[in-house]
Amino acid sequence: MSKEPTAVLPTEPDENGVTRAQFIKVAVGGMCLAYAAAIGYPVYRYLNSPVEREAALAAIKDVTLAGADKLELGSVLLFKFGPYPSMLIHHRDGKWVAFDAVCSHLGCTVQYHPDLDKIVCACHGGVYDAYTGENVSGPPPKPLRKFNVKVGSGSVLVSRV
Repeated sequence: MSKEPTAVLPTEPDENGVTRAQFIKVAVGGMCLAYAAAIGYPVYRYLNSPVEREAALAAIKDVTLAGADKLELGSVLLFKFGPYPSMLIHHRDGKWVAFDAVCSHLGCTVQYHPDLDKIVCACHGGVYDAYTGENVSGPPPKPLRKFNVKVGSGSVLVSRV
């Protein structure tokens, strides 16, 4: 029975004074930290996002939409009110309304359907009344957030209720 030689890692430091074992420990530790950051940062952003968004929304009192007064009857203009997508609707009867365009169910962006005169969430079939923002059918638990609308010469002012 013959003995085969076993490989032994050199334990003597290289020219920089670092052993191979020390280098491997530092490299593995660095990779673990990078992995923890890659997993932890999205979790942090997900959990902290609602707080940041509400703070950003509280800082915004109103939005002026230049040229929106020329919006055709039966059409919609999508815009941002703070961090949220929002919509300005000019109904066929001349009435103006504005809502947050985020579904109260799971946060999908809703769309206005002028042919149905309804606001619909394509994610799970939620339907909202296009005049009041009230949830009419589907899974949405709450109505859309409604804004005040003031039509002026050359612009439309949309403000928090």
